[in-house]
Amino acid sequence: MYIDTEIKGLNEECGVFGVWGHESASNVTFFGLHALQHRGQEGAGIVAKDETGFLRSHRNLGLLSQVFKNPAHLEALVGNAAIGHVRYATAGSGSINNIQPFLFDFYDGQVALAHNGNLTNAKTLRTQLEGEGAIFHANSDTEILIHLIRRSSADSFKEALKESLNIVKGGFAYILLTEDKMYAALDPNGFRPLSIGKMKNGAYVVASETCALEVAGAEFVRDVEPGELVIIDDNGFEIEKYTEDTEHAICSMEYVYFARPDSNIAGVNVHTARKNMGRILAQEFTARGIEADIVVGVPNSSLSAASGFAEESGLPNEMGIIKNQYTARTFIQPTQELREQGVRMKLSAVSSVVKGKRVVMVDDSIVRGTTSRRIVDLLKESGAAEVHVVISSPPLKYPCFYGIDIETRKELIAANHSVEEIREIIHADTLTYLSEQGLIDAIGLKFDAPYSGLCMSYFNGDYPTPLYDYEEKFLESLQEKTSFY
Repeated sequence: MYIDTEIKGLNEECGVFGVWGHESASNVTFFGLHALQHRGQEGAGIVAKDETGFLRSHRNLGLLSQVFKNPAHLEALVGNAAIGHVRYATAGSGSINNIQPFLFDFYDGQVALAHNGNLTNAKTLRTQLEGEGAIFHANSDTEILIHLIRRSSADSFKEALKESLNIVKGGFAYILLTEDKMYAALDPNGFRPLSIGKMKNGAYVVASETCALEVAGAEFVRDVEPGELVIIDDNGFEIEKYTEDTEHAICSMEYVYFARPDSNIAGVNVHTARKNMGRILAQEFTARGIEADIVVGVPNSSLSAASGFAEESGLPNEMGIIKNQYTARTFIQPTQELREQGVRMKLSAVSSVVKGKRVVMVDDSIVRGTTSRRIVDLLKESGAAEVHVVISSPPLKYPCFYGIDIETRKELIAANHSVEEIREIIHADTLTYLSEQGLIDAIGLKFDAPYSGLCMSYFNGDYPTPLYDYEEKFLESLQEKTSFY
């Protein structure tokens, strides 16, 4: 999905939301999706179930407020259950055919489906299914699950779903809606977050982030764990395992910048984790013997880390960079020139704050380096004596195949240049990244799994699962080297 400008070319997956047992289910879903808008701004949709069990859908390209600009579209989605989706295309093109939730009409009933993540064996499965006569209406990987379910010989929809969940591989958080039940499922590693909440009237809610539960007025019940299938109906909810072969590998990027600061993932508050990243980063920065006068966070997702850095270092935390909230996102721009100009449109340095100061500029990541270089230049043009860039995550060196839109190392400056070379490219006086162990300690998960239950593959190439269809491309990318600037 598209996130804020500070993501600098890194696009994240999607947001899903579902509610069962509320008389205004589509309205609840609208507000829940609004809380998840940061996870996807390319398209949105809602499917609602009326009292007869009939499913109705409305979806389109654009922000949620644009898709439902006409009140009649939401008013038509009557019923006590609904699921919704906000999208960025990690797989498939950005056409309306790929906007979710998908709604399928079969002779024996309807099924709606929303998906967050990316399947690593989608190409193989689609080729196999098409060879068996399957006809796909979209070119995203989401539709594959329905074809697998329909081809299953299992005795029930639930058992067919379980069987199919064991066939698809990669990162996925699914929500499905039928005439009598809502289902939610998480991949065996829990790459993507998914939580259950309960409203005061007894309605159950499932959402990508806990911030959406709060907006919907739901109290957090529990996280969906890796390998679990949640079944919700008028009798409440039950949870079954569709596989016992599970191991936590939660996407570390969710904590670094994708998730909202007010969300909790696996019991860890995102804002707190980011403050801890800043604190440990300050320790590692200070150990280098570098002196500075003020700390300045790059709005918005780096502000928590900047706060932690300032508290730990004892330096003033100043608002030296201002973000214009009403400009287009820089990384959407098609050319390098427009991306660079977009940074200047979105961010302004406060000269009265930074002039003559040795500035510690806190940011969450460096992808291409375009944004970092422009911000450093802005600070220096505004009179900063020195700019010391500190990054609250390790260098991004490897692509992600579980739901973040980076599939080649050519897109990543750290995969092609040393830290010193990157420092020169972005015009910084010094450059300090948070260590891998520092990130693990800052988040503080305690699972009995590698990296305490985090997926750290973006930084070290240690993928927790086979890469299936992406294996050959990944091995080829290890031989590639691209010069930035």
